[in-house]
Amino acid sequence: MGDELLIALVAVFIAVVVALVFFQRKLRRQLSAKVDALTLLVKEADKQRDSLRQEVHELRNGTIGVGRRVLELEKQLSSQDARLDEAIQQEPQARMYSRAIKMVQLGAGVDELMRECELPKAEAELLLRLHSK
Repeated sequence: MGDELLIALVAVFIAVVVALVFFQRKLRRQLSAKVDALTLLVKEADKQRDSLRQEVHELRNGTIGVGRRVLELEKQLSSQDARLDEAIQQEPQARMYSRAIKMVQLGAGVDELMRECELPKAEAELLLRLHSK
């Protein structure tokens, strides 16, 4: 009976070892599949990150270019304003209208425009309509 018990125990031990090896292999395959899936996800995320990085780089370069263009346009506008002011100051009648427009913006009325700038009533009314707030 001792030998039979020993043989039974060895058979049970071998069955347990075979079952452990089987489950270990199954678990290893499952883990390998999950690692492969995660690796694929990481590669896709890397591609997206690189693509987004490239887009940000392009947007940054475009923004810098637009900023430079805006600065150029501001300089041109400033230059044009200076030339316009200079032209207005050189022409006496234009100076009178410029003064009248400033007076209108400050709240002057028709009578005041007529008196201070020596404008006809129709011109004073027109300036008031065009340039009053």
